[in-house]
Amino acid sequence: MSRCIVVIPTYNECENLPLLVPRVLEQDPRIEILVVDDSSPDGTGAVADALALSEPRIHVLHRDHKDGLGAAYRAGFSRALELGADSVVQMDADFSHPPDVLPSFLEGIEKFDVVMGSRYLDGITVVNWPIERILISYFGNWYVRRVTGMPISDTTGGFRCIRRATLEKIGFERSRANGYAFQIEINFRIVSSGASVDEIPFFFLDRTRGTSKLTLRIGLEAVWMAWWLRVARFLGRL
Repeated sequence: MSRCIVVIPTYNECENLPLLVPRVLEQDPRIEILVVDDSSPDGTGAVADALALSEPRIHVLHRDHKDGLGAAYRAGFSRALELGADSVVQMDADFSHPPDVLPSFLEGIEKFDVVMGSRYLDGITVVNWPIERILISYFGNWYVRRVTGMPISDTTGGFRCIRRATLEKIGFERSRANGYAFQIEINFRIVSSGASVDEIPFFFLDRTRGTSKLTLRIGLEAVWMAWWLRVARFLGRL
């Protein structure tokens, strides 16, 4: 696995991006970054362009409007494959996914089709969340696992490294979800494809800069997505 591209969707992350990018790149010389910016009003796209001018391992994909996390990742996956990625990492721009986990991802992807970071493999490894948010996340994860039958500990997580062949196999371009339910759908497609999966624990850190993109509508999408995936698999229409 000689070329790993970390896909980072952004929307109003001008404070975080210049701090995150060097932290990611310093983890391993095989790592490159693809920033997928949805025309951020705060100028995140321009910040990404400036970073890319000084570092050939940084790539930028500009989208003309904000269209949800799922749409950004679908575009990012396609571009990463065009760039020749051997493996692709999904990563948030707000430091909730710690860059120092990336070497473990690169080590694991040599043996597994997918390496997933998990907040629930060793208890609950979430930092700086209020108790009500922890409970919603924990029981939401339990609910998705029960409905879909996924045998992984963090069904709603989105910090993972995927081999190129596996990403091409799971049909990410056919995914329907646009909010955080996209993470559930991708996890479900990975499990349903028969890919070998390794889970490693990590400490999920709440953002300290910028604002969360989570809304009630996004949460409701995750609730019905679990049932849609179950029915789609039964009907053979995944």
